[in-house]
Amino acid sequence: MKEIKISIDGKKEIKVSKRICAYDILSEFEENNDEIIAVKINNETCSLTQVIDINCTLKPIYLKTHEGSAIYRRTLCFVLAAAAQELFPAKRLLVGHSLGYGYYYTFDSDFVLQQKDLENLEKHMRKLIYADHIIKQSYISYNDAIELFEKLNLTETRKQLNYICPPKVPINTLGDFCDLYFAPLLVSTGILKLFELKLYQGGFLLRFPMTAKPDEISDFEDLPQLFSVYDRYKTWGKQLNVSSCASLNALIHERKQKEFIDIVETFQNKTIADIADQIHEREGIRVILIAGPSSSGKTTTSKKLSMQLRALGYTPQIIELDTYYVGRDKTPLDENGDYDYECLEALDVAQLNQDLVALFNGKTIELPSYDFKDGKRFYTGNQMQLCKEDILILEGIHGLNDRLTPLLPNDIKFKIYLSALTQLNLDDHNRISTSDNRLIRRIVRDSQFRGKTAVDTIKMWPSVQRGEKLHIYPFQGNADAMLNTALDYELAVLKMYAEPLLRAVNPNQVEYSEASRLLRFLSNFLPIPSNLVPGQSLIREFIGGSDFKY
Repeated sequence: MKEIKISIDGKKEIKVSKRICAYDILSEFEENNDEIIAVKINNETCSLTQVIDINCTLKPIYLKTHEGSAIYRRTLCFVLAAAAQELFPAKRLLVGHSLGYGYYYTFDSDFVLQQKDLENLEKHMRKLIYADHIIKQSYISYNDAIELFEKLNLTETRKQLNYICPPKVPINTLGDFCDLYFAPLLVSTGILKLFELKLYQGGFLLRFPMTAKPDEISDFEDLPQLFSVYDRYKTWGKQLNVSSCASLNALIHERKQKEFIDIVETFQNKTIADIADQIHEREGIRVILIAGPSSSGKTTTSKKLSMQLRALGYTPQIIELDTYYVGRDKTPLDENGDYDYECLEALDVAQLNQDLVALFNGKTIELPSYDFKDGKRFYTGNQMQLCKEDILILEGIHGLNDRLTPLLPNDIKFKIYLSALTQLNLDDHNRISTSDNRLIRRIVRDSQFRGKTAVDTIKMWPSVQRGEKLHIYPFQGNADAMLNTALDYELAVLKMYAEPLLRAVNPNQVEYSEASRLLRFLSNFLPIPSNLVPGQSLIREFIGGSDFKY
């Protein structure tokens, strides 16, 4: 066999005369206090069990990293599914959305876990972890996969195979339990030292450490309002019989997507109308603050809410907080020396409040604009004045932070928090991450309107997420109302735009690993053409062609 050259983290090179498992050359890496739990082979994330048979660059993935933490959580979900299968073989375990550094789970039918059941489940998980079982990764044929998933009662996984139709199917095996995951897992269970199961709202939470503090389980912060929004959406999805990627693909395959799109859009519009009614019922509201993480749809939501308020007799005016960026030359830097656009100090808060006070004193102000390409604020003569009947809408990531508007009295404010919590799952055990949904939205939007590549967006995403955790999520509890901006059909539309952008990422680029993962994720969806998307849909904010002017 031809000699294989392996570059170790770009620092040294070794040569081997035969195929070798990544796990077998861990000793070649420099010592690190953190544990190596996976590797990148030519910038593609792989399990330590991956066999190396080509010339490559090998980079470690440590536990105390964002990617390492994701692998830890994914493997923890796998062990939970294995334990649940052994204890409750006749019941379907269903994963839901994230909540307080944990994932919400239920069982199907009317089966509700009691505290004793949960204790037994946790005990069995710890037994599997303590035994340090090897997690085997292999491929089986399409027909064998169908038979296997039917046997294990993984009905949604089985249905999904009707639409992705791979000739061979990757599976992970722990003892007699097998399951399909769309990204690598740990090589063995013994690494999973920290987790917690907690009864919650008719189901339970699988809680795990946060990336920044991998050695502890943080105190649980309940967000009942956010959970209620998600639960309502999930119940609605079940009523429509569309709660998984497979059921969405079935609609697309049967050419029933247009009717579903109309229903989804109507549901979201009604929810926005309900919030407008709440505002109307509270006397004295003059300012509506709309906040949410990046690509949650703040701009379109502001415009759609404005329409609902007009129907109630208001005259809304909108200010986008992004126009008050201080400019790139004055933008604070984060701990890595990168521009920190997510912190409050990236906005000219003083100028904003000066303008707000002037507006509520009956004066006319000149609104700024912001050039995202050049990183400069400028003025075009765009003026604004508030009349007594007017209501002001401020939209931006810091809307729920009272430090943004300290000069305005609280009794005239109404705060709305946006989140993109899709109720769809890929299958019973693979959830659709809110973060992934928003990242794909942003990749498409940044390409369409900001001249950025997928590499640019992926590169800055960790900084965006760090800023969200610091400056947005802590203020969720301040919201008077919460709105779920996810549209259950959107990923089938966005894939048409995102896939070419992601395929353009070169394997030599660090961002290739994330691009490759997102491509695998999007491969689960059949496409929906964009001409079926209504002109006032929130998705138009990202793909273009909106009836609204941005």
